Amino acid sequence: MRIATWAASLIAAVALGGGASSISHAQQLPEGDIKLIAAFPAGSGSDIVVRYFADKLKPLANRTIIVENKPGAGGNIATEFVARAKPDGMTIYLHTGSSMAANMHIFRKPPVDVTKALQAVATINKQAFMLVVHPDKPWKTLAELTAYLKEKGDKATYGYSATSGNVMGALYKERAKLASVPVAYKMASDSMNDLASGAIDYGLLDPQFTMGQVNNNRLRVLGIASGERQKSNPELPTMREQGVDMDLNGWFAAFVPSATPRATVDQFNKWFNQILASEETQKFLAQFASDPLISTPDEAQARLIQEIDAWGEYVRIANIEKQG
Repeated sequence: MRIATWAASLIAAVALGGGASSISHAQQLPEGDIKLIAAFPAGSGSDIVVRYFADKLKPLANRTIIVENKPGAGGNIATEFVARAKPDGMTIYLHTGSSMAANMHIFRKPPVDVTKALQAVATINKQAFMLVVHPDKPWKTLAELTAYLKEKGDKATYGYSATSGNVMGALYKERAKLASVPVAYKMASDSMNDLASGAIDYGLLDPQFTMGQVNNNRLRVLGIASGERQKSNPELPTMREQGVDMDLNGWFAAFVPSATPRATVDQFNKWFNQILASEETQKFLAQFASDPLISTPDEAQARLIQEIDAWGEYVRIANIEKQG
C-alpha cells in the first residue's frame, strides 16, 4: 500500500477513535516534562531531527517536551544516560540505531548492552550516507571518479566524520580496489574547505548535512550507500547500481529504558507512527534524502539486533581500531 494511502487511513482512524485513548494514556503518564535525549550537539543534523519530533510529540502526549543534548563518546554518554533513567516513559532517546550497533563493536567495553538495556519504541526513518565531491571538480559519475582515483593511487584522499562514513569509504575502497587514504574530521562541515581546495578528493558524509550543501551548490552527490534508491530523492544513484556493491542504511529510532511498561511503549509507538504518517513529516524527512520507516516495537528491536550482527563485519572491513 502506498504511504500516502496508509497515512490517510491512519489519520482517519485517529480522528474517529484514537484521539480519546491518546489523551487517556497521556493522563496516565507521571506529572512533569518528557525529555527527548539527543546524542549530538545542538544545531547538528541529528539535533534538528530530534527537535522536529519533540515539537510534533508535544500535543499528542499533552506534555512539555524538553530536548537535552548529551554529546560525547560516540553517543555512549547519551545511551548510558537513557539506559539508567527511570523506566516511566518520561525519558526517550532519539538516535541512529546504526550508531548504537556500531558502538557495540568499536568500544572494548560498551557502557551497556543496548539490546538488554533499551527497548525500541518506533523506527523513524531510513537514510544513506553519501559519496560527495566539490561541484567545481570534473567528475559527474562514480565511474569517472574511480578512474581518476586509480591513477592517483595512494596520493588520493577522502574525508569522513562519522563511523558510517568511515565504513562506506572502506567498502568503496575495497570493492573498487583503490588505495585512497582516509582523513577523519570532527564534524562534516570541517571537511568543506579541504574538498573545495582539493586537499581531499571526495567525502563520505551524512545526508542531513549533505543535502543542505547540495541545495546551495556546495557539494555534488555521486552515490549513496543504500542498496536501493530513496523514494524521497530518487534522482540520487546508489553505489550498487554503479558497480560498487553495498547496502548500508542508517536509521533513526526512539528508545526507552527496557523496563518501561509495554502499554507505554505501545502508546508512544502509535504517536510516533501518527507523526510519520503526516505529509508534513514526509516532506521534512525528504529534505535530508530520508524515507519514513514505520514499524512496531518488536520489529524495531529486531532491526537493532540484526544491525549489531552486521556491524561486526563492517568494523572489520573498515579496520576500525577498538576504543576505550
